[in-house]
Amino acid sequence: MNVRMENITKVFPGRDRKSAGVTAVDNFSLELPDGKLVCLLGPSGCGKSTLLYMICGLETPTEGRIYFGDQDVTDIPSEKRGVGLVFQNYALYPHLTVKQIIKFPLENLKGDEKLSKEEMDKMALEAAKLVQIDGLMDRKPGQMSGGQQQRVAIARAIVKRPKVLLMDEPLSNLDARLRLHTREEIRRIQKETGITTIFVTHDQEEAMSISDLIVVMKDGVLHQMGKPQDVYDDPVNLFVAQFLGTPEINVFEGKVKDEGLYIGEDRVLEVRGVEDKDVFIGIRPEGFIVDDEGKLNCELKGINIMGRDITVLSSNGASKNVIRSIVSAETAIDSGSNKVRFNLKPHKTYIFDKDTEERIRFA
Repeated sequence: MNVRMENITKVFPGRDRKSAGVTAVDNFSLELPDGKLVCLLGPSGCGKSTLLYMICGLETPTEGRIYFGDQDVTDIPSEKRGVGLVFQNYALYPHLTVKQIIKFPLENLKGDEKLSKEEMDKMALEAAKLVQIDGLMDRKPGQMSGGQQQRVAIARAIVKRPKVLLMDEPLSNLDARLRLHTREEIRRIQKETGITTIFVTHDQEEAMSISDLIVVMKDGVLHQMGKPQDVYDDPVNLFVAQFLGTPEINVFEGKVKDEGLYIGEDRVLEVRGVEDKDVFIGIRPEGFIVDDEGKLNCELKGINIMGRDITVLSSNGASKNVIRSIVSAETAIDSGSNKVRFNLKPHKTYIFDKDTEERIRFA
């Protein structure tokens, strides 16, 4: 089921008549394709959870329309939209068994949709097998680990075979190792079911690793949508470039002069077709090449050996932060020197307008 949002705005009223309302989502338009896992990615407070709740019907847009396929669902109650929702805190009933929790949505079906006990038991078991908890059907939530509880919440959400599965930061309560395993399981389940899945997270590594598409948001506004690697390699503005990537992209203040890109006094790249102006320069950590004759001069601060890679720590007056460069472990670096020189990989170097922070492309 494809999901389409047209000019969605959500304004929450102020605390009193004198207070201005808060715009959580601002004129948001987007179409999510059928059968894909899409991550809504952005910092806390960017409106991603509010958008998710409008898709499922827990919140109503102030303006705009929401469509599932060709059906306008904006005014349809949540329970009739055919969605499954997995909350951040699981929201499991502590007094019920796993089997009872998974069956609960089926027991509320009425009319022609009403199922027999045998049909509900069969569907609950199928959902439990899919998330690999079919051996825990008689346990209660208090007898289970956080990862197992999360699987119960997913099974409950998919047992009705929803048109759209919605997940609101479902891994945030798990430890690092369990998060890694569980996100792989979510990807497997989504692939097996083919359900259009919208996954909210502020963790860019999480989003990059499991999604077909990522939607990068800030202040309720869509900044970029695309395949994870495409967005990482081709950011449209400085915010997107900084939000994606670990370690974070290195940012310098620089300038373009006579089609040359300058960091301080160093002319580091040729940038044909770009007019003279002050700019921000973003360089991915993997965009540096250590070279004794390199064009970018930096002060060496340290070297961290990471096995197959080396992280070179350096500084330059044009950057406010420590510069982190990732190079091959085979790279020869004189750790006793206080200087290091780099050449830059053009496809890992980005120029941004200093006023708008929009990307400036160069040949």
